[in-house]
Amino acid sequence: MTQFVAEISSNHARDPGRCRALIAAAAAAGCDAVKFQLFRIDRLFAPEVLARSAEHRRRREWELPVDLIPALAAETRARGMAFGCTPFDLEAVGELAPHVDFLKVASYELTWPDLIAACARTGLPTVLSTGMATLDEAVAGVAVARAAGARDLTVLHCVSSYPTPPAECNLAAMETLARACGTPVGWSDHSRSPEVVLRAVHRFDAAMVEFHLDLDGRGAEYAPGHCWLPEEIAPVIAACRLGRVLDGSGDKRPQPCEAPDRAWRADPSDGLRPLLATRAEWLERASLAGASSPSSRPGWAPAACRASPCCRSPAGR
Repeated sequence: MTQFVAEISSNHARDPGRCRALIAAAAAAGCDAVKFQLFRIDRLFAPEVLARSAEHRRRREWELPVDLIPALAAETRARGMAFGCTPFDLEAVGELAPHVDFLKVASYELTWPDLIAACARTGLPTVLSTGMATLDEAVAGVAVARAAGARDLTVLHCVSSYPTPPAECNLAAMETLARACGTPVGWSDHSRSPEVVLRAVHRFDAAMVEFHLDLDGRGAEYAPGHCWLPEEIAPVIAACRLGRVLDGSGDKRPQPCEAPDRAWRADPSDGLRPLLATRAEWLERASLAGASSPSSRPGWAPAACRASPCCRSPAGR
């Protein structure tokens, strides 16, 4: 069964109330988990970049206060979901480990073995995202995690473009990653396309689908176009879940809903409906009821049969 993870990213506005509303929206949409990000700009970008780029310095406003983490974890679990977070530096791993159910290494940090190893050493389930990566880089990341003790590892195929053109999602790479990495593989979505998510689940059996969630179109990361709104993602999750139900067991056997009609199939002896045993039962019931015609009284045909045209239509079903 696919796990759906709502990535809050920087749409929280550092506001505990907005964080709680996003968690509630994720639960209502049918998510299995919520994920936040813990970064400090001074530990994310090189000092020479920050010294020259006001745009990067403004991202301090996107930082999630670390003291919110315990309350957000409790709120998430109270709504029946797992709580995860992406650490962007080594200290953040230790700050998060006591509070999260899983850790994720972002695509941009897949090239940092120390961070992958630190996450793996916590013993927590670890997710590796592979945006921009070659197959060799993805396999190398998995090897680092396993060498550090990772036992519960998921790899996400990802295209780090915000938003991602559907034609460049390259979903078939999920199969390539699964063969090469030997792990469950999922899809980290930046396409905001229902068709892409449905394809990832139904065709490529995504173990996890992570997507960016905003509450109202006012989040810090909404403008580029890769964030879903709750009312957009909820029907997609429902359709993915229904698809799993639609597949069934694969065994060819009568289903419970059609069981009453089995007795009303054509009898092999004369090709007429219903089976001879059913006709005999029909006549016996009519005789006991004292009715000249069983069809003149309710209840003689199975309920499912009475509700459908199969008894009345020459073609049946």
